[in-house]
Amino acid sequence: MTIHPRRLPRRPWTAAGAAAALALSLFVAMPAGGPAAAAESAPGCDVDYTANEWTGGYTAEVRVTNEGPALSSWRLTWTYAGDQHITSGWNATVTQTGHAVTAVSTAWNGAVAEGGTVSFGVQGTSQSGGPAPTDFALNGVSCGGDGTTPPTTPPPTTPPPTTPPPAECGDAVVCDDFENQAGPAPAGNWRFTAPDCQGTGTAAVDTAIAHSGTRSLRLDGKAGYCNHAFVASTADLSSVGPVLYVRMWVRHTTALPAAHVAFVSMPDSSQGGKALRIGGQNGALQWNRETDDATLPAQSPTGVGLSRPLPTGSWQCLRFAVDTSAPGLDTWLNDEQVPGLHADGEPTRDVDDQWLSRTTPPRPTALRLGWESYGVGDDTLWFDDVAVGSAPIGC
Repeated sequence: MTIHPRRLPRRPWTAAGAAAALALSLFVAMPAGGPAAAAESAPGCDVDYTANEWTGGYTAEVRVTNEGPALSSWRLTWTYAGDQHITSGWNATVTQTGHAVTAVSTAWNGAVAEGGTVSFGVQGTSQSGGPAPTDFALNGVSCGGDGTTPPTTPPPTTPPPTTPPPAECGDAVVCDDFENQAGPAPAGNWRFTAPDCQGTGTAAVDTAIAHSGTRSLRLDGKAGYCNHAFVASTADLSSVGPVLYVRMWVRHTTALPAAHVAFVSMPDSSQGGKALRIGGQNGALQWNRETDDATLPAQSPTGVGLSRPLPTGSWQCLRFAVDTSAPGLDTWLNDEQVPGLHADGEPTRDVDDQWLSRTTPPRPTALRLGWESYGVGDDTLWFDDVAVGSAPIGC
């Protein structure tokens, strides 16, 4: 077994208190006739588990190196000795029963070559903490090793890296780079709309700024209560699912304000046509549900600290997944999951407990891109390379 200590710089979004990081690397070569794997056996594996702890919670990056034959899928298991409880995961389907944890590969990262690596992450709660896991097993074959007491260091500045899906649209219902827009105003598959009330905002096809090609959609959003200006796709999304995946590139001019604004609006049949919205509040990205004005994350220091601002003056890849069979959401900015914009059905105080107070799953039926203000907040935005489908679409 090899121990890899690692110091990590400060992460500004942690809740408070002391922070700790640990790295544990484990290796064992299994002899012939070892335990049979559930899917494909591996004679050995190397696991690097890096945890970042604070009072009441933690995240962990798990990096697995396959030391055996190539795998087409994988399942990593371990046991927590303390009171750690996982509330969400990314780049793996992670479940926990008691102290036992199982992480299963996704559709896009199951294949791991001999000597290849795969990474995923988890976030959870913990009141008293606990030692590093000691019993990793890959597809039923033990990796072995011992735990160590983590050194005390601050948490990192960025979330763990992710393994994104392909950027190709595949059979997506919407896949548009707006190169077929011939005139100055949106036409064809996109139409200007002001769903609740129209103000002074405008929409146009821009030939000066684009993420790819020579065209994009430009929205000049204006401040003022109920000032709506959107360009809506004519595609019917009511049968896309069971998880609806959206990918877009967005560029905007002015930092998100303290007041509530929205730049993505999706009519939601589970809300009687009222909108499921993505925008900002308190300077950070947020989801908003029109029926009860619930936000994800909660507008608390903890919740807002787990979100991210939307950088200005450059193209940003925003993608999200809306589960239409359960109240679940995932959001990525430039292929990094935003911890505060994740809801997996298990409430976390001051983060998603308000959002999960409504248990009816959302059912978006259309996509609208633009600007919606309820106070201050002019902004000019561009949208390009927009895709919507039933499979993950990367940046």
